[in-house]
Amino acid sequence: MLTASEEPAGTPVEPAATGMLDPAPPAARPRFVYAIGRIEPRFPSLGVEKEFAQAVGRADTLGLTDRQATREVLADPANRYLVRKLCWVLTVEGMDTYLLVPRDATDLDLLIDAVRPAPAAQDVDVVIGALGPPAPADRCNGLVVPMVAFDQIYSFDTESFLAAIPCPDDLPEDAFRAAAREVLARLSRLADNAGAADEHRALNYLTVRYPLVYARATEQFARGSALTGVEVLPSRLSGVRTLVNVVFTFADRATGVPERFAVKVDVTEVFPFLAGTLTPYYDR
Repeated sequence: MLTASEEPAGTPVEPAATGMLDPAPPAARPRFVYAIGRIEPRFPSLGVEKEFAQAVGRADTLGLTDRQATREVLADPANRYLVRKLCWVLTVEGMDTYLLVPRDATDLDLLIDAVRPAPAAQDVDVVIGALGPPAPADRCNGLVVPMVAFDQIYSFDTESFLAAIPCPDDLPEDAFRAAAREVLARLSRLADNAGAADEHRALNYLTVRYPLVYARATEQFARGSALTGVEVLPSRLSGVRTLVNVVFTFADRATGVPERFAVKVDVTEVFPFLAGTLTPYYDR
């Protein structure tokens, strides 16, 4: 069942008064988010909670679980006003991380899709958008976390995601699926982040959008190598645009000799994209 958040209200800290006019700061680069977590609807107030309960009472929910009834009510166009009133919180590893704000009324459908009738531990929500200020304490029952005006949300479960990764023609299907599962688990542990820093956005993007990483890992496993590290380094080519190198290190299990591969990612705008392909990487 939905529960009202009980996070304590926070008080924003105001900068100390200096008695002088500070020079206007240069225009700051917008901050973006590419976060992997779970979306949860919350009640912002007791009034909204009671109104939702009345909507459930009017709906035909015979034989449905609480979660199924919640999805049924939220998916009803007549209850769209409730979807707007709810707080939509992205949690990362169980921690309340962002309060999601739609840019357009049609974006409410993306939030509804994140409410699964039968939630499972393997469910994943990817949120892409612009980072805003902390939410006012009265917006979501005292929960004070940064707001994110989202542009896109991808909701899926890991089994469907793994099944959708295309297997290269020259790799055995079983070996590829097993390797993909292990690499996804490894990258997911590395992706235990808020998805706001450039390096985290790049890593999260590759985790869910770049199948070549999984193919290369399968090849390395077949050669007796283990994935021993993933790091994100600034690119020397950064200038007008912000580029990073995501470096994957594989080490031979017998000799320990490492082999490194890197892919360049452009993280200048809200949607990261590949600025190159996965190629051997050498320290300079």
